Amino acid sequence: MRKLPYSMKYLALSLLVLLLNCGSSSTEPPIERPKPPIAEAQATDNGSQSSAPPIRNPKSEIRNPIPDGWTEITALDPSIRLDLRYATSNNFVKEKMYDCGRCFFRTTVAKALVKAHKALQKQGYGGLKMYDCYRPRPIQWKLWKKVPDPRYVADPRKGSMHNRGMAADLTIVDKDGKELDMGTEFDFFGKEAYHAYTELPKQVLANRKLLLKTMADVGMKHTTTEWWHYSLRNGKFGLADWVWDCEGK
Repeated sequence: MRKLPYSMKYLALSLLVLLLNCGSSSTEPPIERPKPPIAEAQATDNGSQSSAPPIRNPKSEIRNPIPDGWTEITALDPSIRLDLRYATSNNFVKEKMYDCGRCFFRTTVAKALVKAHKALQKQGYGGLKMYDCYRPRPIQWKLWKKVPDPRYVADPRKGSMHNRGMAADLTIVDKDGKELDMGTEFDFFGKEAYHAYTELPKQVLANRKLLLKTMADVGMKHTTTEWWHYSLRNGKFGLADWVWDCEGK
């Protein structure tokens, strides 16, 4: 057998290596892609960054939560009518005192009023209508600044039964929602509003007597100079300053 020259052997070997390299996969390393962020960073109040949004606490967004031991009267019985005069300018100071009209009492008082309301309904009446309920002491200060006379407005330093959530200003309505004739308007400052004043029509006296008996039966006591004002006989509560939230209506 004839041997190939050295140069031919070298050429054949070079061609074989070239063919092997062309058929193999590339050994070049892959391009590394950047990883996506886990969460978008958010700046905090002090300039640092947080990796997650803050958790909202719904309770912290309630401006004036109802304290324990208090009840909104219409939550117990929505058929009780409201004509909350200090939420309007239809009152003796001719100025709106409350931002909105809501009627709260100490729970024991609210239950007594509902009992009286239902007793009137059983007799064929529409029940009770509220003129004023719990009155926050900051509102009492506003009234005092308008009328600083203890004959008409309680001194807020001493406070009133309204400021304790124990008093209600109210009247009776018939089955059609019309107020019974009590002889004077609410917040009338004169002897005609006194319980002892009898120079009134018989029906007016009968209406006042009905209100007096109904409230006495549930433990509510009248005041001598205002036919509309009743407060809880038993129980003792402190003055309160909290103001209800209008947005929570």
